[in-house]
Amino acid sequence: MRCIESNWSCNAIGIYILRQKGERIDELFSSGYQNAASPELLRLKAGKGLVGWVAKTGEPVIVPNVKQDTRYVAAREETMSELVVPLFFGTEVIGAFNLESDKLDAYSPSDLEMVTAFANQAALSITRARLIQETFEKNKIKEQLQVAREIQKSFQPSKEMKYLGYDFDAVNISSEEVGGDYFDFIPIVDNQLGVTIADVSGKGLPASLIMASFRASLIAEIRNNYAIRTILRKVNNLICESVEKGKFVTAVYGVLDMKNRIFTFANAGHNPPILLRATGEVEFLSTGGWTLGIMPEREYEERPIHIRDGDILVLYTDGVTEAESPSGELFGTERLVDMVKTNRQRSAKEMRETVVQEIIRFRDPSSQPDDLTIVIIKAI
Repeated sequence: MRCIESNWSCNAIGIYILRQKGERIDELFSSGYQNAASPELLRLKAGKGLVGWVAKTGEPVIVPNVKQDTRYVAAREETMSELVVPLFFGTEVIGAFNLESDKLDAYSPSDLEMVTAFANQAALSITRARLIQETFEKNKIKEQLQVAREIQKSFQPSKEMKYLGYDFDAVNISSEEVGGDYFDFIPIVDNQLGVTIADVSGKGLPASLIMASFRASLIAEIRNNYAIRTILRKVNNLICESVEKGKFVTAVYGVLDMKNRIFTFANAGHNPPILLRATGEVEFLSTGGWTLGIMPEREYEERPIHIRDGDILVLYTDGVTEAESPSGELFGTERLVDMVKTNRQRSAKEMRETVVQEIIRFRDPSSQPDDLTIVIIKAI
């Protein structure tokens, strides 16, 4: 900037960049504004002031006497004349370069030509620096998301579930790096296994953080050996206290007594799990109470059901039943039930793979998919 001051008559210099999708222009560098009436005068809406006008129109301007130009915003009382040129990247205006002089009529067309050449080089350097910064920030975010993804993976069962008399399988597919769906198998005491599935409102990192909070609360209450209805009541209160208003969690939590073949559960506003009996009868497990995080001090009802040889229990999130075809048709609960019936002789893993493949085939490839989780438990 010293070379500019020595080559052109100027008492103040500024480089300004458009921000907020071109709605605002902010100071990137300035000199000579130590006595500015207000720092806010160096941060204006696009279109305001001579700098804002040039940034908005893309037209350079020479003003011999700023006191006679209604566009001028007085950042310096001493300024008498001004030269402003746009900063271009290709055909896009990215900001403006400004010279101010305490003399009247300080700038000529030849000054404009030379300043424009300088501005073009400055714009190129600024754009390169911004691209480097954006790339750095994107890579940093990508690394952070990968760490979050690894943490989220660690929440899921780390090994294949094998219990005599049962066949387990489950999958969680996030639509983004991290998501708001969750499932788990939680050993409690001998022959008792906690089974849970949950879906947090929203997607991505915010949803995954709420999910992590839900998981921590749930496991903490399970360790206290509370009844299922009490666990959900306490978890609901914790979510109401810790999660911002408008965010919520739907969940099913149950305990499978594998020796006595009893599944005791409560449903907190979640998609009702499907129980396909060996006889072909279908039950939907909806007993429970309110969605978690809506209102504190809610009561939950729990229900025990007997599991018999050949019965199949399917827990899932709305990413399964609300998968949408190109024509707008939903995959739906009925189609899911039919697929379970059709594939009931297969292993839990084969059944799960078949269902997921059909959902992927069914849904619109151009749409943003939801997180998808499905848990299958077969009594054998």
